[in-house]
Amino acid sequence: MSNDTEQPQDLHAQEVHAQEVNDASRGPRLREIPLRLMVPNLITVLAICAGLTGVRLAFEAKFELAVSMVLVAAFLDGIDGRVARLMKATSKFGAQMDSLADIVNFGVAPGLVLYVFILDKAHSFGWIAALVFAISAGLRLARFNVMEESAAKAPWQKEYFVGVPAPAGALLVMLPIYLSFLGVEATPGFAFASAGYTMLIAYLLISRLPVWSGKSEKKVRRDLVLPLTLGVVLYVALLMSYTWEVLSATVIVYLLTLPFGARAWKRKYGTLTINEEADNHDASGMDRGL
Repeated sequence: MSNDTEQPQDLHAQEVHAQEVNDASRGPRLREIPLRLMVPNLITVLAICAGLTGVRLAFEAKFELAVSMVLVAAFLDGIDGRVARLMKATSKFGAQMDSLADIVNFGVAPGLVLYVFILDKAHSFGWIAALVFAISAGLRLARFNVMEESAAKAPWQKEYFVGVPAPAGALLVMLPIYLSFLGVEATPGFAFASAGYTMLIAYLLISRLPVWSGKSEKKVRRDLVLPLTLGVVLYVALLMSYTWEVLSATVIVYLLTLPFGARAWKRKYGTLTINEEADNHDASGMDRGL
């Protein structure tokens, strides 16, 4: 009798074990996910769609729409992380999606659009410049991901980026296109100059140049709040009405401010670049935001 009772028990145990193995092989069980957790990921996906659509429009010679889509992609990709933090919807999956989107929207899409528009007239040198820019954006992203794992943050990180941030790089590198829209002729000489400029922006991405981040906790005087708000509204209005003029001016002004940031850093820390000692944790101060 005991053997008869033990045999069904053994069979039952084997069935339970087999079911557990099958469940494990299927991966985690599906569960309901709050809608707020999906919003940042949807923004990231839309950013990728915008960037890739910009590349397609460039191949179709619809360059104004192509540039607009790349800028929209850079904007969406720049805010998805902040939206996730505001909605308390951060996740490892979202972080991985954001990292993959960055290389597309800040490196590949601007580089390809620029190549199709003007760099192809510089032949192999133009293609090399586009490659270097895209790879530089990827290297900056990789360095950021390594730095993000560091728990210790230096005090200066609230004021400075290490090198030009990737979203700004995407905005800066398309200056030759903005100028062409304003009437600059796309001659072979201009194409070679654009390729050299692209290499310069690529270098600024991976450099250790201290760049003002705009994230400092300095407070604004109460009487300046309304004028600053009006200034932002005026800038957006001008951007909508005189898009390429305002973008060109924005890029030039941004580039002109870089030496002032380096000079301010030198006065405070004695060097023109952020060295390893000041960095403390493999350039943990770098950020993707503008």
